Amino acid sequence: MKKLGVIVNPVAGIGGRVGLKGSDGIEIVLKAKELGAQPESPMRAVDALKIVSNVKDSIEVITYPYEMGEEECQEAGFNPKVIGSIFRGETTPGDTKKAAEEMVKNRIDLLLFAGGDGTARDIYNSVGYKVPVLGIPAGVKIHSAVFAVTPRSAGEVAVMFLRDRLINIREAEVMDIDEDAFRSGAVTSKLYGYLRVPEESRYVQSVKTGGIIAEKEALAGIAADVIDKMDDDDCYFIIGPGTTTRVIMDSLRINNTLLGVDIVSNRQLIASDVSENQLIDLIKGHRTKIVVTVIGGQGHLFGRGNQQLSPKVIREVGIKNIIVIATKEKLAALSGRPLLVDTGDEGLNKELSGYIRVTTGFEDYVIYKVGY
Repeated sequence: MKKLGVIVNPVAGIGGRVGLKGSDGIEIVLKAKELGAQPESPMRAVDALKIVSNVKDSIEVITYPYEMGEEECQEAGFNPKVIGSIFRGETTPGDTKKAAEEMVKNRIDLLLFAGGDGTARDIYNSVGYKVPVLGIPAGVKIHSAVFAVTPRSAGEVAVMFLRDRLINIREAEVMDIDEDAFRSGAVTSKLYGYLRVPEESRYVQSVKTGGIIAEKEALAGIAADVIDKMDDDDCYFIIGPGTTTRVIMDSLRINNTLLGVDIVSNRQLIASDVSENQLIDLIKGHRTKIVVTVIGGQGHLFGRGNQQLSPKVIREVGIKNIIVIATKEKLAALSGRPLLVDTGDEGLNKELSGYIRVTTGFEDYVIYKVGY
């Protein structure tokens, strides 16, 4: 009988929708809770584990107490073996490291963890090459290549691996950034090491990259096309994070957040670096469009670094009012893989999937597939 280890970082992703751009450190977690943030990782862990529960009679699940896995496993239908001890509601990165070490001692075959890049670093520091791992994406920033593209995909890959339908293992990068610099608008990414991950290119993401450097003319054309639409009086434009969207703001001569979400109307800044709740309040009663770009190398549109654009916000705006922008080089770098949505709302993911128009220049568009 195969053994599956499960670790949940219960505060991963908590800072996303309130615009904190991360969850590292107790001060950020407390601030997120003060702003009304709710944990994202428990729900996403359950989504993955419900897929794994299809083979629950043929595997043994080992996990940590309470919110670090026990509760999520039980909600998904498992009766897990619980090891270790924690203080409920007061978990730390040290608990994650200790949990991983103890699971290795229990000779698990695969470690499934829910978190973000910080959690992946903790797992790497404890496990190294000792056991294959797979991440359930639940953080704000997910640059590492050790994560599945969605929680359900994590469950699918875990099932295939535990049933010996996946036998190849690859070395996957563990990346993380300096969150303090990130909040100041600078992206400083660092490679910390490699973890062993089941190889399944459809369901496991690539490391985030800057993509192929796009020509200035293409970016300028994309900006001009979007700005041309801003002559629609009184329509709000939510500008998502990213270097591609930054070109729009630069063309308007507006200082943008780069890693946050801004609102523009009539080519003027309405609000900058707004949270989910602020977005809802500001766009209520206004015709609104969302401008979002593609994460290079991964292809995500929603669910990576732009959690402020939550299901609630997207539904308020309407899926027909989403403008997707990307250079043709960035799309070509995906090698035919679809763009991805991971909003945390299965129904919305289905609505967003299919084929969409992507703005690739001034009055230049391509039709591209979206999946989840």
